[in-house]
Amino acid sequence: MKHRQLRVNELVKRELSAIIARELNFEGALVSVNAVDVAPDLKSAHVFVSTLGTANGESVIGKLEAYRPALQVELSRHVVLKYTPHLIFHLDDSIERGARVLEILQDLEKGSSEDE
Repeated sequence: MKHRQLRVNELVKRELSAIIARELNFEGALVSVNAVDVAPDLKSAHVFVSTLGTANGESVIGKLEAYRPALQVELSRHVVLKYTPHLIFHLDDSIERGARVLEILQDLEKGSSEDE
């Protein structure tokens, strides 16, 4: 990936995180933007979000999709690009998968220490 595209990804991620934290309230959940992948033509952006708390991921994605036009307008005010990207939200479960892998490794480590 080119350096310019990496900078655009990081800029959109940072600004969108601030906008979501400021504008939207998720009852009992902390929502964080893990990554943003803006297309090379700047017309679309895949936004990967994770949740921590009592709200399920589908309700968070649904709320983000409902507020997508307002988020895009606010993003266009903060980030000046040739095109304001169309935001596509995805639930990022990489944190849960990483925790599960660590849990499995700890179980394997306990099993090998018991065998000795």
